[in-house]
Amino acid sequence: MTKALKYVFAVLLAGLALTLGAPAASAHGGPIKLEVIGDGDHNVNVLVTYKEDKHPVTEIVEATLTATATDGRTFGPVPLRSAPEGQNVYRAAEPLPSGEWKVTVKATEPAKASKTVTVKAGAVDVVPEAPATTLTPEKAAATGLLSDRAAAQDADDSGMPLKIGIIAVAAAIAVGALIFILRRRNLYARR
Repeated sequence: MTKALKYVFAVLLAGLALTLGAPAASAHGGPIKLEVIGDGDHNVNVLVTYKEDKHPVTEIVEATLTATATDGRTFGPVPLRSAPEGQNVYRAAEPLPSGEWKVTVKATEPAKASKTVTVKAGAVDVVPEAPATTLTPEKAAATGLLSDRAAAQDADDSGMPLKIGIIAVAAAIAVGALIFILRRRNLYARR
């Protein structure tokens, strides 16, 4: 192999490694953020994200919930369990009794975090069901039905075709450069 061919392959391999390695470079970690919200009934939902990049925490979260009612009653500590609504959504293992509660959630894994909010537990008012409509992530985010975090996740997911396209273009350039170099080499070899 000629020096030029080796150089082209080295540059293309480095570019390909950087392109494919980019998701690994943006690996999650560090401090976490807890969003504690009453579900309007007798439970509390806890959304766990990374503080810095606001992506969902996909590792197992170890956390407990304690609460104190305005009338002096106490509740907990109760461990949080993964909720079926999402991989970074957690709920208390036991429902809160009716009343107004000052709820504190403390996480110990994958990082330490704490959040205290006031939640009202009780009967849910029945709201008439709205007609079903199809919402795009952009419309849902604009109306507040989809959090900015979910819209950002959809935007991150839409970057995958772009990455695949970049890889395909880089591979096509590499093949073109290889053909060019080999033809040029054959032309000089015939003379």
